Amino acid sequence: MKIIGLTGGIGSGKSTVVSMFKDFGVPVYIADDEAKKLTNQSKIIKRKLTKLLGEKTYIDGVLNKQFVAEKIFSDTDLLKATNAIIHPKVAKHFSKWVTKQEGTYCLKEAAILFENEGYKKCHATILITCPENIRIERVLKRGGITPKDLDNRLKNQWTDVIKEKLADYVIENIDLEATQKKAQKIHNILSKG
Repeated sequence: MKIIGLTGGIGSGKSTVVSMFKDFGVPVYIADDEAKKLTNQSKIIKRKLTKLLGEKTYIDGVLNKQFVAEKIFSDTDLLKATNAIIHPKVAKHFSKWVTKQEGTYCLKEAAILFENEGYKKCHATILITCPENIRIERVLKRGGITPKDLDNRLKNQWTDVIKEKLADYVIENIDLEATQKKAQKIHNILSKG
């Protein structure tokens, strides 16, 4: 089975495009969702993150997302150390997941696919792009993040210009109908094997 990486900056509309591929019958692995589950389930991750970030990392055994985000997105060394704790566990989980899937290909959606070199383990990559002003508007509209936290996250993600050089396919996600057509076209290509 081919592994196709799907990525894009915060607010680019990765979830929208992922749902399109799910509608095509493609198995999809959402790396960030699995990482969140693992950070709350794995005793090893809990122990290592608490040692790295401090006692406020977990409240009643549940990851204190606001505290962690404030710490890691304002300190690149802490972000790298946190990723080094979580990403190997996610990669192992993904490897097991892939063996249970059926079809020509599966999607692995990951926000920092290029930044952490995860794209090197994919047969091809799809980049979702969108102008930054629209992305910022989308993220602030859905809530749950302050403008300062959003700015910190944007600083830790590569620009679309850099990612486009590495991507095999690019979907500009501004107009839903155009996005759907491009997703369908890519799916048709990838389904041929």
